[in-house]
Amino acid sequence: MSATIIDGKAIGARMKEEVAADAAALAEKGWQPKLVSVSVGDTAAAELYVRNQQRSAESAGVEFEARNYPFDTSLEQLTGIIQGLNADPRVNGIIIQRPLPDHIPVKTLQKAVHPLKDVEGMHPASIGNIVYNDLALGPCTAVAAVEILKTLPLDIEGLNVTVIGHSEIVGKPIAFLLMGLGATVTVCHHMTRSVAMHSRAADAVFVAVGKPGLVTGEMLKPGGVVIDIGINRIDTPEGPRTVGDADFDSCSQVAGWITPVPGGVGPVTVAILMKNAVLATEMQMNHYRDSFARVDM
Repeated sequence: MSATIIDGKAIGARMKEEVAADAAALAEKGWQPKLVSVSVGDTAAAELYVRNQQRSAESAGVEFEARNYPFDTSLEQLTGIIQGLNADPRVNGIIIQRPLPDHIPVKTLQKAVHPLKDVEGMHPASIGNIVYNDLALGPCTAVAAVEILKTLPLDIEGLNVTVIGHSEIVGKPIAFLLMGLGATVTVCHHMTRSVAMHSRAADAVFVAVGKPGLVTGEMLKPGGVVIDIGINRIDTPEGPRTVGDADFDSCSQVAGWITPVPGGVGPVTVAILMKNAVLATEMQMNHYRDSFARVDM
């Protein structure tokens, strides 16, 4: 068996076409979607992400502004900057670029972003909404991974799924999103006694751990789905390579569908970020309308 390779670039491109149409409709109403990226200190590690986000935003009809602040900017100063962006109706989404200096706790900044402008889906309120099956602005990578599964000719209701990795922004949200769709979900982590026992019984396996080659073909159910969310840089005789958490060669001989790395979850994640930007803009438009509309007596 040779797996069908899921084309994340094509899925992301289709999504961005829909986003561009929605963005244009909002712009006609005077609500041009706009994202502001906030970086602190040496931006070399984040520059590629920022450039990719800017290109994607432009292609999706979303304005993009990149702001970089000095390394010694304090948490109090950054919190004030975020609060200013929260209050600015011209700004519809805020992205906190990682890594941040050690003196800036990322969770504190994420909590400072207003939930209506939380396009990354990292605010505790955004994560909490998933538990209640009330998805608004969900964490981009988790939502992207589930959206990929939804493109396949499978009935998610009753599907047996194993999620390997239980981080707060990827593994756990994926599990709750899938349960909301009716799947039966098992979550594995570093204390799970036999990951392979669970993955072999699964119709679909999501893996997001950060360990190259963690999932191998012998750990899979023949004909199942592998959604590989890992991004790892490894050295090979041919030079550095980017690989996922699944051993692509062995897994592709057993699985029915598999996402490549790169070119799988990544492009869909960026598309979800743009979709969140447009959705956030619409939510803010409705909020301002409901809060400040004239009421005739």
